[in-house]
Amino acid sequence: VQLQASGGGLVQPGGSLRLSCAASGSILRINYMAWYRQAPGKQRELVAIILRSGSTNYADSVKGRFTISRDNAKNTVYLQMSTLKPEDTGVYYCNIFGDTNYWGQGTEVTVSS
Repeated sequence: VQLQASGGGLVQPGGSLRLSCAASGSILRINYMAWYRQAPGKQRELVAIILRSGSTNYADSVKGRFTISRDNAKNTVYLQMSTLKPEDTGVYYCNIFGDTNYWGQGTEVTVSS
């Protein structure tokens, strides 16, 4: 099973993007789905996570601006990003932890005027 992330791009400050991450096959016993990001010169950080129960949690820096959601039938996780800021720039990685730990290849987001 592979994860395919998409939806990144160049956007102006204040704009929006929607990231998608689809699994190529079924993933068993999914515990959580998450999005991480890695800004230039920085360590990868957790941005948002959605648990099996449906509970969500966000990094303080994105609360109120980003929304994580999922489609269980499609093994797909989304990240709706609004009111984007230059500091949101980075490579965004999806992660699905189930029968094993799966990572997407990353999709680049650049917030710049």
